[in-house]
Amino acid sequence: MSNSVTLTDNRNGKSYEFPIYDANIGPSVVDMSSFYKQTGMFSYDEGLTSTATCKSEITYIDGDAGTLMHRGYPIEWLAENKVFLDVIHLLLYKELPSKERLEAFRYELKKRSFIHEGMHKLFDAFPDKAHPMAVLQASVASLSTFYPDHLNMDMDIRKNYMETAARIIAKIPTLVATAYRYKNGFPMAYPDLDRGFTENFLYMLRTYPYDHVKLKPIEVKALDTIFMLHADHEQNASTSTVRAVGSTQAHPYACISAGIGALWGHAHGGANEGVIRMLEEIGSVDRVDEFIKKAKDKNDPFRLMGFGHRVYKNFDPRAKVLKKLRDQLIDEIGIDTNLIKVASRIEEIALNDDYFVKRNLYPNVDFHSGLILKALGIPNEMFACLFVIGRTPGWIAQWIEFKEQETQKIVRPRQLYLGETKR
Repeated sequence: MSNSVTLTDNRNGKSYEFPIYDANIGPSVVDMSSFYKQTGMFSYDEGLTSTATCKSEITYIDGDAGTLMHRGYPIEWLAENKVFLDVIHLLLYKELPSKERLEAFRYELKKRSFIHEGMHKLFDAFPDKAHPMAVLQASVASLSTFYPDHLNMDMDIRKNYMETAARIIAKIPTLVATAYRYKNGFPMAYPDLDRGFTENFLYMLRTYPYDHVKLKPIEVKALDTIFMLHADHEQNASTSTVRAVGSTQAHPYACISAGIGALWGHAHGGANEGVIRMLEEIGSVDRVDEFIKKAKDKNDPFRLMGFGHRVYKNFDPRAKVLKKLRDQLIDEIGIDTNLIKVASRIEEIALNDDYFVKRNLYPNVDFHSGLILKALGIPNEMFACLFVIGRTPGWIAQWIEFKEQETQKIVRPRQLYLGETKR
């Protein structure tokens, strides 16, 4: 093999050769698919932190350089020049849409945004205290019961699965808004076809009893940007979950529902909600130093939420975009002054304190998105649901990519067994 790596077992002196595949950009990979066949052993990589589980053309991340690109377009450029709908189209169809195509795509999503009337009984059956993410996951899974004909569509036909992708992306905001309104005892709000994708979602949240509230362009822009910045993030836990479930040939409704369950975890989609809880716990600027001290104490359970990232080691490119938007919101609609003062003080310390600098604990996307969502009047427990709206296009694009690849092996990881032997 011209490009390969050789592994030697020191126990018996045997050597094994495995091919190396080069990426267009980023790290090369060693093809370990024949490792067990050659060696009789499994590779061990807890958390899959050094394992590529698929080939993809959708999203590229360089954590050391702070780079995030969707199909070659840097996220900063997309956020500055495009809207969320452009990015959805880019993820699904591999190219940014023309003006005419964007309008046609917008119309397609609008007409699919309504949900079956029978679903109102489903929402009505949930307890008032049900968490919105539980309601959302259940309602997405239930789409197959309200639209049973969708289950009979041949998902090997591109027209059918692209149509299903549009359905899911269009209905998720309506399901989120409906969950919110039922939880608060508000009457049902139907989509307004005269409004854009993100504006319509805010409208469904705020219409009666809040008809007097006018949507300001900066509000729509801020939320649209949050959606865009969460559209896809390579093979994270929830995306990998969607791909894994998809490998069983489960219907996309089941795959997306599973992704929602994975995203619900506090270590994944609940981080921005955790930021607000942290700021509320600190309470005032004069207590910041006390909590910074707690954050540095390895024996203290308190953790500084919204700082650092598993992937990005220098800065989170999405955070820079949201910091600018957050400042605009402060000027135009105002943010809870106490929360923003606490957040600003924490940010100031973290960016200049050697303890945080050496550990790459800089503000990430969750730190700023939590404050923006709070400024938009979104309740804390709804934050993860909005994450779902943003991430669904990425999930379904990843599912489509898997569907269109030549090999579609069912995901079947191995294990290091440490239990009892035969007895």
